Amino acid sequence: MTRRKFTSKFKTKVVLEVLKERETTQALAQRYEISPQQINLWKREFLKNAEAVFEKGSTSIKSATEEKEDRLLKVIGSLKVENDFLKHALR
Repeated sequence: MTRRKFTSKFKTKVVLEVLKERETTQALAQRYEISPQQINLWKREFLKNAEAVFEKGSTSIKSATEEKEDRLLKVIGSLKVENDFLKHALR
């Protein structure tokens, strides 16, 4: 069985439905074919990071993962430039 990947848009939709409390977590889990534990995990994560939306001076909110990804992409770009330069120097 392969792991399914869910978009942040889908996760947000599910969490907002849970927060509305019109249906139980179990009912939503059955409708979206995911486990109730997964929904509760997304809900906890959503609520934990909710206050970051209202922080002053924050025009864009980046998670630690996104920041790490940005740093790694910069390193990859730098190494690619260096690699291309050395390839041309050896010709």
